[in-house]
Amino acid sequence: MREITKFYIDGSWAEPAELNLIDVINPATEKAAGHVALGTAADVDKAVDAARKAFVTWSQTSVDERVTILNAVVAEYQKRMPDLAAAVTEEMGAPSGLANNVQVPIGLAHLMTAAAQLPTFSFSEDRGTSRIVKEPIGVCGFITPWNWPLNQVMCKVAPALATGCTMVLKPSEVAPFSAAIVAEIFDAAGVPAGVFNLVNGDGPGVGTALAAHPGIDMVSFTGSTRAGIEVAKNAAPTVKRVAQELGGKSPNIILDDEDFAANVAGGVAAMMMNSGQSCNAPTRMLVPSSRMAEAEEAAKSVEATLTVGDPSGDVRLGPVVSEPQFTKIQGLIDRGVAEGAKVVFGGPGRPDDLPTGYYVRPTVFSEVTNDMEIARTEIFGPVLVMIGYDSLDNAIEIANDTEYGLAGYVSGKDVDEVRKVGSRIRAGSISLNGAQLDPVAPFGGYKQSGNGREWGDYAFDEFLEVKSLLGYDA
Repeated sequence: MREITKFYIDGSWAEPAELNLIDVINPATEKAAGHVALGTAADVDKAVDAARKAFVTWSQTSVDERVTILNAVVAEYQKRMPDLAAAVTEEMGAPSGLANNVQVPIGLAHLMTAAAQLPTFSFSEDRGTSRIVKEPIGVCGFITPWNWPLNQVMCKVAPALATGCTMVLKPSEVAPFSAAIVAEIFDAAGVPAGVFNLVNGDGPGVGTALAAHPGIDMVSFTGSTRAGIEVAKNAAPTVKRVAQELGGKSPNIILDDEDFAANVAGGVAAMMMNSGQSCNAPTRMLVPSSRMAEAEEAAKSVEATLTVGDPSGDVRLGPVVSEPQFTKIQGLIDRGVAEGAKVVFGGPGRPDDLPTGYYVRPTVFSEVTNDMEIARTEIFGPVLVMIGYDSLDNAIEIANDTEYGLAGYVSGKDVDEVRKVGSRIRAGSISLNGAQLDPVAPFGGYKQSGNGREWGDYAFDEFLEVKSLLGYDA
C-alpha cells in the first residue's frame, strides 16, 4: 500500500493542515492500492507563500543555472523511470508496456526538450530605441489529470522551470502516485526549496483555491472543458493568466485510395491506445460512404490484436481509470446502440473473462451520423465512431462540425492531398499519415479545446510577461 500523507512544500515533506485520507483505487482490482491526503486552502496558502519567497531568487537565475538544474532533474528522472512506470500502471491502469515505453518517456522528453532549447531561446530583442524583454510571469498553479500523468505534469513544469517561474502542482487525486515520485526526483536533483511544491487534493478543496488565489500569477489546467470553464471563472476575479488544454472529439479523415483499408486499421489501433483515454484520440473516423462496408471489414481485422486484461501483463488495453469513468462509457455505448448506430465489434459490458476491474470492450460503431450523441460527446474510452462522407468538402465540413478543436488526422496515398485536407481542419495539432506527436511542436486547441500552447519552446511564452524598456538605447 502506498501512503501519501504529506505534501512537498518549501523543499521538505510537510504535514497537511488537516489529515483527510481517501483511497486510491487500482482500476484493475477495484481495491485500494494506497491512500492520499486531501489538501485544503490552508495548505495551498503555505505552498504559495513558499513559491513566492523562492521566486525572488529563482527568477533572477541565469539561463546556465536553470539548464544545470533541468539536466539534474533529467538525470534523477532517468534513475526512477521503472518506479514511475509501476506507479502509472497501478494508479490508472496503463499496460506496463505502454507505461514503460510511452507514458514515462514522454515526461522525460519534455524535460530534455526544455533543457535543449533554453540556451538558444531569446529573452530580449531591440526595436528602435527600445528593448523588449521577456520575464517570468511569477508563481504558477498547475492542475493536471490522471490519463497521461507524467506528460501533463512535465509539459507544464519543464517550461516553467526553464523560464524562471516557481510553482504549486495539484495532480489528480485519482492518480497521485507518480506525482509523489516526481517530487522526490526534484528534491534529489537539488531544485531550490520553494521552486516546486506539491499539494494533493480534489478540485473543490485545492483546485479552486489555486485558481482563485491572489498569490498565483498564472494557472495552467488540463482536463475536461466543463472543469476548465470553472477554473477560468475562479481565476477571473484576480485577472490572472489562464492556460487550458481541454477536451476533444478529433476527426480522422481517411482518403479514398488504395491505402484505404490499411489506414482504417491503423486509425482503429491508434484510437484504442491508453484505452481511448486521450484528449487528442482520433475518435471520429470519416470514411467515404460508398466504402463503409469495406471500412467495417478493415476495422474487424484489428479486433483480435486489441487484447484487454491485467495491465501488468502483455496486453494492449488495461482498464479505464475508475468506476465513474466505466459507468459513463457504458452509458454512452448504450446510447449509441439506442441511436441506431451499428456495432462493428465490442459493445456494452465487460469482456466475458474479466468480471473484476473497470474493463471496457473495445468498441467500433459504424453508420454513425454526426448529430448522434456518440459523435459529439467526448467518451474518453475505447470507443470509435465511423461516419460516412460524400466528398472531401463534405468530410471537412463534418470534421469541423464540433465544439472542439484539439487535434485532427488525415491519411492517404497522395501526400499533397493529405496536406491540403489537413490545412483545412480547424484544430491545433494535425497528424498527417500517422505522424507521431513531436515534443518540439506546439500542442493545444482551438474553440472549446482550450487556449495557449504547450510543448517545446512555444510553451516558454506561456510563462513569460513582455516588458518594454523605452529609451534603452536612446
